[in-house]
Amino acid sequence: MLLMVSVQNMVEALEAVKGGADVIDVKNLQEALVGSAHPWLTQEVRAAVPADRHVSVTLGVVPNQEGTVAMAVWAAGRLNCTSVKVGFVQTEYDAAVSILKASRRALEGTDTKLIGSLFADNFLFEGGLDPLRMVELAKDGGCDGFLIDTLTKDGRNLFDFIPEPKLKEIVFEGKELGMSTALSGHLKITDIDELARINPDIVGVRGAACRRGERGTDVAWEAVAEFKGEMDLRKTGEVRVFDEIDINLGENGNSGWVVIDGRGKSCAGIIAALSQQADRNGNALVEVILSDVLNIYDLVLWTEKGGHNILSQRKEGNSTVRMLIQL
Repeated sequence: MLLMVSVQNMVEALEAVKGGADVIDVKNLQEALVGSAHPWLTQEVRAAVPADRHVSVTLGVVPNQEGTVAMAVWAAGRLNCTSVKVGFVQTEYDAAVSILKASRRALEGTDTKLIGSLFADNFLFEGGLDPLRMVELAKDGGCDGFLIDTLTKDGRNLFDFIPEPKLKEIVFEGKELGMSTALSGHLKITDIDELARINPDIVGVRGAACRRGERGTDVAWEAVAEFKGEMDLRKTGEVRVFDEIDINLGENGNSGWVVIDGRGKSCAGIIAALSQQADRNGNALVEVILSDVLNIYDLVLWTEKGGHNILSQRKEGNSTVRMLIQL
């Protein structure tokens, strides 16, 4: 899991970087709950943030105007953003697909990723697009990934609208398609166990990264570092979030055959590579190299769903785990 922190200005962006945020998400919360930042701020943030950190931009809830949205997405690509998020509330499904396809075309020739977004509380709005169609929409719209967020800021958060098991199902389905997966929506540090069990590629926060945990105050590096640290404890397995699955990290095991090096890669990328290998050769032995305990749990789930076998797991001294899977 990567930590995405929403910022409104350069000072907050640098605080997020200092605290260890992986993704700096540039927004304008004065314009709307998920308002879009001015392009010059996005340009300044991208220039100031280290190259190994991601800079994303949100277009918020976009209008049902394909050309307008495509133009905004085109600008995000030319600003060299890592990703641009296009969100829908009261939009017909087919219209949303068309807007995303136009956005996909607008990003041609750039490295910027297209992220489709729906809001877990869309049902509160008349004609709101069903958030449970997120994976379907992202796939049909040609997205690189998706974000499920919330618009309601009344104390309720993501889990009040979509329960953990359903979010896990949605995220895992996205991973099987090779998409990046992100969750946000008034998330707090007390939600990290649930988030770790779901294991999205990205966790997005604003309030939890601010002073006193209030989204209306400024981002503080100490709050960012605390949230990031708690996430990392679950990724390394120092804080266990699963009791029902026993992953044997003993010293015995095998290696070799087809090797997929998943260190530093998203869980979606690892699962997509395994799925492609299974399609090519359903009887192969595949060794997967991992350094994230949460990704191990998802691989266990993937093997169970696909009827594959985990032959061995070996933990090495540098915290790397080698998992041998028979497809």
